[in-house]
Amino acid sequence: MAFLSRLDLQECLQTLSVVQWLPVYVFLGAIPILLIPYFLVFTKYWILSVLALAWLAYDWNTHSQGGRRSAWVRNWTLWKYFQNYFPIKLVKTHNLSPKHNYIIANHPHGIVSYGVFINFATEATGFARIFPAITPSVGTLEWIFWIPIVRDYVMSMGVCPVSGLALKYLLTQKASGNAVVIVVGGAAEALLCQPGASTIYLKERKGFVKLALKTGAYLVPSYSFGENEVHNQEIFPEGTWIRFFQKTFQATFKKILGLNFCTFHGRGLTQESWGFLPFNRPITTVVGEPLPIPKIKRPDETTVDKYHALYISALRKLFDQHKVQYGLPETQELIII
Repeated sequence: MAFLSRLDLQECLQTLSVVQWLPVYVFLGAIPILLIPYFLVFTKYWILSVLALAWLAYDWNTHSQGGRRSAWVRNWTLWKYFQNYFPIKLVKTHNLSPKHNYIIANHPHGIVSYGVFINFATEATGFARIFPAITPSVGTLEWIFWIPIVRDYVMSMGVCPVSGLALKYLLTQKASGNAVVIVVGGAAEALLCQPGASTIYLKERKGFVKLALKTGAYLVPSYSFGENEVHNQEIFPEGTWIRFFQKTFQATFKKILGLNFCTFHGRGLTQESWGFLPFNRPITTVVGEPLPIPKIKRPDETTVDKYHALYISALRKLFDQHKVQYGLPETQELIII
C-alpha cells in the first residue's frame, strides 16, 4: 500500500485506467481461445462451444460491413481517466462537412497510438461534439476480429479492419458523414519512435490515396504531437548479440502477428519508478484541412502520385504551423521516408 499513499485518488484512477488496457484484451482473448476447445472436448457442455462457433460463423462479416458500435461503450468514464492520464487532446482546425466522407490519415504511429485510440475510438475528448454528424471508424489489424468477445469489444468502439473491403464499405455503402482513421505508417513505424523524433513512413505509402480516389473521400491530414514522447525505445548497437536477438525476434513477431515488437520502457506505478506504463506527457492530435479528392474508378499511377504529393504538402504545412505550440523546436523538421 506504500505506493498508493503517494498517489491521490484521481491519479490512481488514471493510472489504473491505463494499466487495465492490455490485460483486459489478453483476458478477453484468452476466455474463448481456451474455453471453447475445453468445453467442446472435455465437458458435457459442448453445446456452448458449438453455439459460440455458430454465432462467430454467422457474424463473421460484420466487422467488414460497418461493425456494431455502441455509444455507451465509447462514453465510458474509464476513457476519461485514460485521457487525463497523459492528458490527450483533440484539436480541430477546419470543419468536416457531413455531406462528404473522409479518410483521416494520422501520424506518427508511436509505440501504441494512444492519441488515435482515445480521440477517435472513444468520446473522451468529445469527437462527436467537435465534429458533429461525423462518424469515425479506426482501422486496425484484421486478425483481432478473428477472436470471439474481443471482436465485439473493439467493434463497440467503432474499430474496423484496416482492409480495403472494410474501408471501402464504410466510404461507399453508408451514405455520407463517415470518417475512417488510418495510421498510415503502420506497425513498422513504431520502430522509428523516439522522444524528440518526427520521422514517419509516407514516401511509398500510397494505398490510402488510391482508396480516396476510388471512393471520392476527402483526405484529411492529422498529426499527434507528443505520441513519440510517452515511451523510451531501446535499439541496441549493431553487431552485438543482443541486437541480433532483437532483430530476429522482431522479424518473427512481424511475420506471425503483423506487429513490430519494440523494446521500450516508461514509468512504473509511481512517477519516479521504472516500468512499462507510458510517461505522463501530453499528446495533442491536430486534425487539418480536408483535401478534396475526385472520384476515379481506376486511378492511374500519375494521378495517385499527384494527390499523394498534395497530401504530403498539406501534412508538412499542418506540422510546421503547430509544432512550436505543442512542444517541438522551431527548427524541427518532419522527416518523411
